[in-house]
Amino acid sequence: MLIFVEYKWNASYMKIEHINGLVAAPFTPMKPDGSLNLELIPTYYQILKSAGVVGAFVCGSTGEGPSLTFKEKMLMIKAWADCAKKGDDFKIIPLLGGTCISECVELAQYAAAAGVHGVSITAPYYFKIGSVDTLAEICRTVAGSIPSTPFYYYHIPVLTGVDFQMISLLERVDDIPNFAGIKYTHEDFMDFLSCLNYKDNTYDMLWGRDENLLSALVLGAKGGVGSTYNYAAPLYHDLITLYNQGKPEAAQKKQQQSIDMIRLLGKYGGIATGKAYMKLMGLDCGEFRLPVKNMSAAQFESFKRDVDHLTSKAFVRQFLLHIVLLNSCIAYGKQQPCLCAGKYKRFTALVN
Repeated sequence: MLIFVEYKWNASYMKIEHINGLVAAPFTPMKPDGSLNLELIPTYYQILKSAGVVGAFVCGSTGEGPSLTFKEKMLMIKAWADCAKKGDDFKIIPLLGGTCISECVELAQYAAAAGVHGVSITAPYYFKIGSVDTLAEICRTVAGSIPSTPFYYYHIPVLTGVDFQMISLLERVDDIPNFAGIKYTHEDFMDFLSCLNYKDNTYDMLWGRDENLLSALVLGAKGGVGSTYNYAAPLYHDLITLYNQGKPEAAQKKQQQSIDMIRLLGKYGGIATGKAYMKLMGLDCGEFRLPVKNMSAAQFESFKRDVDHLTSKAFVRQFLLHIVLLNSCIAYGKQQPCLCAGKYKRFTALVN
């Protein structure tokens, strides 16, 4: 798969790279005692790379960032950054936090030194922000501490409760040389399109809702960040390819397969269901920490049956591809990583 990278210049003449393709929001691997399972990350990284994913948004909502300690975030950032230092163009973007600005600054400087592609923050969600000007000032403070590293704002009002129009934020951050763009996890398509078009598409607008990626592509999105890209990236690659080929009805069918898969997340309690999908693949990332509720053993068995019911749909072929890819990476990843991609391509040809 060819990945084309586009650059834009902001008012201060810093290159803003527009990420084209899928950026996964990885789960944070946990051991049975709830501690980090950092040993799993190199395999995890290889799986995403071999599946055509172009980056990882680590320590985000899917990655339980708000439930990690400062030290744990440092360990996660280093583990992922070390994987991406091998000369591969794989972009690591950690979520720093949002509530404690001083801590975000400290972690931003650590992440920049570790060699990440960029960093991100959310809006403070305890003491609420009174104006978009205040939000812009927070971005200015954190971004200013790492002037050579791209900075992204993570817009997710369903969790932060902060729902300013993002076009209003962009209008106030033109003086921030390294403000790269926004991870946009919201359903306001009018605002999203305005952000895309702002100053001739200057900023990198990454779509954050997997279940309506197709709608964002219609508006002009080129990159997306999502949790289901961890285990269903081939499905979304097909969706994007069909859309680009001018086959909207076929692309709609792929989006519906995504929706069918995502409905199970809601049925079994939400975000923790994603780790259940990973477990079915064979990559056991452990459980979520409190306050997120995990499945019981009985619920997991019911979940497996529901996933089996998807076998009448094309999604299962994509899911099986990821299982094959996982096994290839575990068997060959550290010694012969090129074999992972080769096996993936061969099995793709067999099942398509």
